[in-house]
Amino acid sequence: MLVCMPDLDLRLVRYFTMVAEHQHFGRAAEALHVTQPSLSRQIRSLEQQLGARLLDRTPQGSRLSEAGAVFLPQAQALLRSAAEAAATTRAAAEPSRITIGYTTSLIVTPATRELRRRHPEADVQTIHIAWNEPRSALLEHRVDAVVARLPFATDQLQVSILYDEPRVLVVSLDHRLAGKEIVTLDDIVDEPLPRLPDAAWNTFWRIDPRPDGRPAPDGPAVKDIEDKLELIAAGECVAIAPGAVRERLRPDLCAIALEGVEPSHVVLATRAGDRSRLVVDFRKYAESLLK
Repeated sequence: MLVCMPDLDLRLVRYFTMVAEHQHFGRAAEALHVTQPSLSRQIRSLEQQLGARLLDRTPQGSRLSEAGAVFLPQAQALLRSAAEAAATTRAAAEPSRITIGYTTSLIVTPATRELRRRHPEADVQTIHIAWNEPRSALLEHRVDAVVARLPFATDQLQVSILYDEPRVLVVSLDHRLAGKEIVTLDDIVDEPLPRLPDAAWNTFWRIDPRPDGRPAPDGPAVKDIEDKLELIAAGECVAIAPGAVRERLRPDLCAIALEGVEPSHVVLATRAGDRSRLVVDFRKYAESLLK
């Protein structure tokens, strides 16, 4: 005999995955823009629907229960399937719509203008996305194409390099290296560099470990670019950044060419297997016009 149970509320499922990701009700509530008591009530409601405890509170925050660990990958798959179903339905209803994402200091205008010129009937939208969101924005169908900098996970994506850009060292105006035209890793061997919550990003942008195998000096932990710039200006650290930041630096910072390191790679990413007309054409224009 089939046992009927209430339909799962996708909003509650998303709340659960956010708490699982942050391992802390307070931080998850902040990310979701809800209050912590409200989030706790929503998680309890989901647990009641499922008949299982999903999360255990700890002095440090929260952790998955045994049932929660089983449910998490299925919850993530459920949210992905729902996003894909919604996007596919919208695409069928609006075959001439595309959303193009881009990350900080990257310009997509030449390619989007050409796409609009060639497809005047199309609804071409652009949206800025955070440095750590290219893959998730694509797989969650928030964007159909994204121009971003590596590194990020590229499984389930089609990625092509558009161009390379040199890396620079960003320091405060009163830093001992300010005013130099060129520096090398030897010049910053003991300089702390900020850490972001992404291991691959840290490896590339902190050059950690260094070519001789030594670890890069630890600096303050940050979550976004603006926090990093504030710490550099305060003299707490220096940072390695893409050369494009030169054009938009705060007046209390300067950028110095960093010699002897691999350049940054600017790429175009789309969902693997997406052969829609607008995506294919945008890829063609991006590869020819974005340099």
